[in-house]
Amino acid sequence: MIGVFAAGGRGRRAAVELAGFLGPDAVVPDGPVRPALRALWPRLGSAVFFLGTEATVRLVAPLLRDERSDPGVVCVDGGYAVALLGGADALAERVADVLGVRPVTTSASSDSPLDELVELLDATVDGDLVGCGAAVRAGEPVVLANPLGFPLPALPDNVVMDGHGPAWTVLVDDRVPKGPQPDGLVRIVPRTLVVGVGSSTGVTASAVSAALAQLEEQRGLDLRAVRAFATLDRKVAEPGIADALEDWGFWHDSTTAPLLAYPGEELAVIPVPNPAELAIGIPSVAEAAALRGAVQLSGGGRVEIAAEKVKGEGVTVAAARVLPRGRLALVGLGPGDADERTPRAEAELRRASVVVGNAECVAQVRHLLRPGTRVRTDGAVRLAEAGAAVAFVDSGAGPVVAGPIHADVVRVTGVTRQL
Repeated sequence: MIGVFAAGGRGRRAAVELAGFLGPDAVVPDGPVRPALRALWPRLGSAVFFLGTEATVRLVAPLLRDERSDPGVVCVDGGYAVALLGGADALAERVADVLGVRPVTTSASSDSPLDELVELLDATVDGDLVGCGAAVRAGEPVVLANPLGFPLPALPDNVVMDGHGPAWTVLVDDRVPKGPQPDGLVRIVPRTLVVGVGSSTGVTASAVSAALAQLEEQRGLDLRAVRAFATLDRKVAEPGIADALEDWGFWHDSTTAPLLAYPGEELAVIPVPNPAELAIGIPSVAEAAALRGAVQLSGGGRVEIAAEKVKGEGVTVAAARVLPRGRLALVGLGPGDADERTPRAEAELRRASVVVGNAECVAQVRHLLRPGTRVRTDGAVRLAEAGAAVAFVDSGAGPVVAGPIHADVVRVTGVTRQL
C-alpha cells in the first residue's frame, strides 16, 4: 500500500491527483495526517507526503523500527520529490515525473540505472561509474553507446544514444576502444567471450599467456570480457594451460571462468574460418572450441567469431562471442497486495524498458517503474525477441507463454494464497 498524505485543501487535491496515477495501491486517508499515518504505518509499503521535509521527518521518526521493513518515504517539497527513507528513489522519480518536479534521490549509486545495468550484464567497469551515475541523476547529458545491442533498462531522458559534447560517455562493449580515451569515458565490459586454446604437448604457461595477450593487442578484445575458456578434452590437464589460466584469473580478479572441454569428434564438425590439417586429425581446436563453448553458454542464442586464431609458441588461441539478445522476465505479482509482491519482482520491473500486462496489473506496479518505461498490453515475446528488456506481468504465479522463445527468459514466480 502507498499512503499519500497532505494537509490543507490544495495539498489534498494534489494528493488525490497523484494517487490516481500511482494506481489502486495508493490511498489518500481522511482527517489529520498524524493519526492517519499512525493507523496505516504497519500496512504501508511506501508513503508520499505533500509537506515540508522537516515536518515529514518529525512525523515519521517516532514510527521507524527497522530499515529493512520500514516503508519508503518520499516528500514533495518546494518543487522537488525527495527520497527520504527506505530506498524510495524509484518512487521519488515516478512522483517527480507525474508532478513535473525534480527528483532528489538519496540511495547509494548501486540504485542508479547504470549500476543495475552492470549487475544485469555481469560486467566489469572501467572508469568513474559513481561520478557518471551522479551526472545521470543530476540531469546532465550523458551519451550511451551500445554497439553490440545489449537489452537496456529504461533510462532517463538525459541519457541519449548519440551526440557530441557531453562530459560523460558510457560504452557497453567487450572491445578496447582505439586511440586515446577521453576522461569522461566509462566502459561497461560484459562477459561475452569464450576463448579457445589449442596447444602442443609441453607448452609453457608463459607462451599461453603471451598468446592471450595478443587477443587484446592484435584483435582489440578486452580480456576482462572472458566468460569461459575451452579446449580439446585431452588438453585439460596440460600444465602450461592450467597455470596460464590461473594466472589470468589472478590478474583479472576472476575465479569463475571455467575451462570447458570437448572431444575431438565434436570439434571436427564445427565450421571454422581457418581450418588446417592438424596432426591430431581435426581441422581446428582453438576456433572450434571457442565456438562450441559459446554455443553451450548461449542458451540457444547466436554466436560469432570475435577474434580469429592467433598463433604463439606452441599454442593457438581464438575467441567467440555470445551475442546479446532480448530479455523476457515473466513476473508474478501475487494476489495483488504490495506486501505480497516479492523483492525480485520489483527489481525486474526496474530493469525493464518495456512492461507488458493488463491495465489492472500495470496499475499495481506503475509507481515502481523508472521514468521512460514503455507500457504495452500485449506483444511481450515479440518485443523481447526484437532485443528489448521486457517484464511481462500477471497476477498470482505469473504469466505463461508458449515456446520456443528466442530471448533470455527469466521467471519470477509470485506468491499464491492458500485456500
